[in-house]
This record gives sequence, C-alpha cells and structure tokens, in this order.
Amino acid sequence: MIQANLEKKLGFGCMRLPILNGNTEEIDDAQFCEMVDSFIRQGFMYFDTAFPYHNEKSEAAVKRCLVDRYPREKFYLADKMPVWLTKEHEDFERIFETQLERCGVDYFDFYLLHALDAGRIKELEENGGFDFIQELKAAGKAKQVGFSFHDSAAVLEETLTRHPEVDFVQLQINYYDWDSESVQSKLCYEVATRHHVPVIVMEPIKGGTLANLAEGPASILRGLSEKASIASYAVRYVASLENVIMVLSGMSDRKQMEDNTSYMRDFVPLNEKEQKAIAQVVEELKNLPTIPCTGCRYCVAGCPKKILIPDMFAAYNNTVQFGDNEVTRRGYARATQEEHGKASECIRCGKCEGQCPQHLQIRDLLADVAETFE
Repeated sequence: MIQANLEKKLGFGCMRLPILNGNTEEIDDAQFCEMVDSFIRQGFMYFDTAFPYHNEKSEAAVKRCLVDRYPREKFYLADKMPVWLTKEHEDFERIFETQLERCGVDYFDFYLLHALDAGRIKELEENGGFDFIQELKAAGKAKQVGFSFHDSAAVLEETLTRHPEVDFVQLQINYYDWDSESVQSKLCYEVATRHHVPVIVMEPIKGGTLANLAEGPASILRGLSEKASIASYAVRYVASLENVIMVLSGMSDRKQMEDNTSYMRDFVPLNEKEQKAIAQVVEELKNLPTIPCTGCRYCVAGCPKKILIPDMFAAYNNTVQFGDNEVTRRGYARATQEEHGKASECIRCGKCEGQCPQHLQIRDLLADVAETFE
C-alpha cells in the first residue's frame, strides 16, 4: 500500500526552486542543497519534479542537489510525462529515458501523466499513454503510476472508471477552491475517494495566494495563534483529508521550507475552531476581486507577444490586496523587461486560455491589468 510508504505527508515541490539573478533557469544550488539537507534530516522523503519546470532545468537540479548527494533509499522521487509533446509510443519512451538521465536515476517512485483534461485523456487512450505507464510499472521503472488532473469531477469519474489500474491521482485542492464550480476540488476528491484511489494534493496554498491574504482574512487566522503562519492553515487543511497521502508545497527559499516542516513534522489535523475560521476566511476572500492564478506558467508558452501573464496577475493581485504602490508597480515593470510584452500588447489570440488549468478569461483579465498599470 502507498500509505505505508509515506510516513510524513509533506512533499517538496520542485516547481518554484530558489533562483539567482531573477532568472528561472538559474537555480540557486547552494540554497537548494541546504533545503534538501534540512528536509531529509527532519524525516521527509518525497520530492516532485516535472519535465517543463524551470524551463526544463528542474530535473537536472534535482540530480545535482538530491540524487548525487544521497543514497537512493533516502528519498522518493516523482516525475511527470509531458503528454502534450507525445504523439506516438516512441515519444513516450524517448522522453522517459531523457528524464531518467536528467535525474540520474534508474526508476521513479511515482510517475504521472502530466496535467490531464478531457482532450488529453482522449489522446492518451488513442496513442497508448495509459498503457505506457503500466509497462513502466511492470518493468520496475516506475513503482507507482497515476496522473495529475485539471478538469471536472465528471471527467475524473469517467477516467477512473475506465482506468481503475492507476495507483493514485494528483488533484488541485485548497480551501478556497474546495467548493469552486470551475476547479471542483471537493467533487474531484470525492470521486477519487469513491474509487478508492489515493490523492496527492498540488496547489494547497494556491500558488502562494493563501499565504498572502489581505488584512481582513489574515486577521481571522492570526486570531487563532500568534505563532502559526497564514500558510500553515492551508497546508493543514488539505493534509487533514483522510484520503490524502501527500501534500506538495513548492518551496522557494529556506524560510518557506522551515515554516512548512515546522508544523508537518508532527502533523496535527485542523480542529473545529480552525475549520470555522477558514470558512470565515473563504467568505472574506470571495469579496476580494483577485485573479485566482496559480502561477503554473502553462499560459506563457506559445504567447506570440511573450507576455509573462502569471507575473502580471501576481502584480495585479498584490495591488488588490496591498494597494497601488511602488512595490506592486515594480512587480509589473519586471514582468515587461527585455522582450516580454506589456498587458496592452495582447492580440487576443486565445492560446493562453486553451492552456489554463484554472479556465481563466485571460484576455479580459489582461485588459484589466493594462488599465491598472498602464
């Protein structure tokens, strides 16, 4: 059973690693190594990477800072097949072998078909993607196989009915999206549970949104404890769900990692008072007109104007939460440096919206960003 192998529920997401000079491809190995050392020293073992993270630099960083420095039995490593790059069986094999080489391992403990929705699921059933991961498992190259998912509960129901062979599913779950009509965190969780499929959680802090609350919502959580961080309630919320076996947190610096591990070393589920406080926070957040972007950056690839959409949305949200000031405007200015276009330069081609797991109306939102900053 998977549950027997995962003693601690916190996983190190390698999607937002510490970087140097503001360059997402230039990973700060020294800091990442320190974070890996502390993480493992405290008894945590699960690391999660993927082919496209950090413009395809994450896997190699995991090799340098984790795999080359620790015995294989000291960690669990998860990686993902970029299904949007696959058409034939040979593509799966070629990419998988590249991932093994990049990470410096002979097998992955957890291997996923990455970012599935109804369209991609149909393609994978036609080109043998689901068969491929079962072949990996049979060959011992992947110990547990599953998929990460961004679509409706109805699509998940159909998929798990057709593919009961998967070992787990990775879902976006957080307290803000729990009752969301678009993300459907609760409904998807309930589908997986009915099918007896364990859940790994991604985006528990919603790309950092739930760690940087406006004063009203933040004061509700601060009233519970002087010591607990705002982010801790979001992580503990999903870790408290019975069918959740792992919670991934993308940790960008030592401070974030130290905070996460402080309350997840000896995890305690949320109590009734904390649950009620979170319900109050959700109500407060619904009254704030922020953009629910998780910063996954899928929308950036293929943009003809090279607009850094997540960076702009982050600057806009900071303005909503903390006001229009020099700091928030500096965030927008950084997003338009070098060859990257301004929000007003969007030509409304719609490519970004086709890639967005959150189903955001990006073109209209960029117009709002342009009005705010330009």
